[in-house]
Amino acid sequence: MDVSIGWPAVVAAIVVGMAIAWVWYSDWGLAGGVWRKLTGVTEEDSIRAGKGPFAVLVVSIIVTALALAAACSVASVFFGSDSVWPALAVGFTAWLGFSASTLAQHNSFEQKPAQLTVINSAYQFVLFLGMGLVIGLLQ
Repeated sequence: MDVSIGWPAVVAAIVVGMAIAWVWYSDWGLAGGVWRKLTGVTEEDSIRAGKGPFAVLVVSIIVTALALAAACSVASVFFGSDSVWPALAVGFTAWLGFSASTLAQHNSFEQKPAQLTVINSAYQFVLFLGMGLVIGLLQ
């Protein structure tokens, strides 16, 4: 079994992941304002937190890109296909099996608003499929 990671695909997936996060959670973005209201995190809170949350975002996006690239490579070898479909399947499966399910559990027990769970889960869905698509196209 020849499992390999395409480093240009990983770099591109990181860029795409950061762009998705920016578009999703920016105050002007798709869900930023609603997210702030539901979490109670103000602009002042974000400023006070400094670069720490951004550093966590960058590291987690890098780890996600590497994990998706490795899983996509394994799926490609397993299915004997270099098409984009195994990569999208990996992204969807990772989102559903690891991300959406654990987010739903945590938010339910922490009694967070269902709308917040939908916003964050939809972001992760777009993130995993977007990164998987890029990896599938470039790896």
